[in-house]
Amino acid sequence: MASDGGIFTFGNAGFYGSMGGTHLNAPVVGMALDAVTGGYWEVASDGGIFSFNAPFYGSAAGKSPNSRVVGMAATPDGGGYWLAAANGAVFAFGDAGNFGSAVNALATPAVGIQADALGSGYWLVATNGAVVPFGDTPNDGSTAGFPLNKPIVGMASTYNAGFTLSSGTYGYWEASSDGGIFTFGNIEFYGSMGGTHLNAPIVGVTATPQPTMLSTPPG
Repeated sequence: MASDGGIFTFGNAGFYGSMGGTHLNAPVVGMALDAVTGGYWEVASDGGIFSFNAPFYGSAAGKSPNSRVVGMAATPDGGGYWLAAANGAVFAFGDAGNFGSAVNALATPAVGIQADALGSGYWLVATNGAVVPFGDTPNDGSTAGFPLNKPIVGMASTYNAGFTLSSGTYGYWEASSDGGIFTFGNIEFYGSMGGTHLNAPIVGVTATPQPTMLSTPPG
């Protein structure tokens, strides 16, 4: 996904259209997958939502005039989604539950939102590494209060990637713009790009899915 709304697909990912080549009022800043249809949504920094082979449940266009939208997360059943703004506001649409927000409660701007595998909560992550849980999501720690070489740009969680009965692996990773990776919970550290010359900054991180899904998260 590019900031002009262009979508590039690889492997067996389906292409259902994009906003590439279309005039946008604001850049695209995030996307989410509809687990039911295989389609996807794009979200722009003004809160506009663009749906491709996925239902449209509403948008936050005009709802956050003082703070740009920075990301989105979809519910596991594809029946809704959340949008997060830099000031910590969260907007829920469709069957996405409203579990609260962190409006004006963050020391630094939010940069993303992650939902758990059951749709029973979500986390906000900020540039200083603060991770704020809402709903049933656990607090496994964060880099808030620790000196960082570069700001945090995103997080990924095994709570929404699935986790195995045998390993009981759960937690999340935070990624910084220089490629540094920070682990929380009992997940593994598999390496990072920290200390390596990058032609451009890191802007996000995602987790690989586990082969077996639990019905409820541990704890």
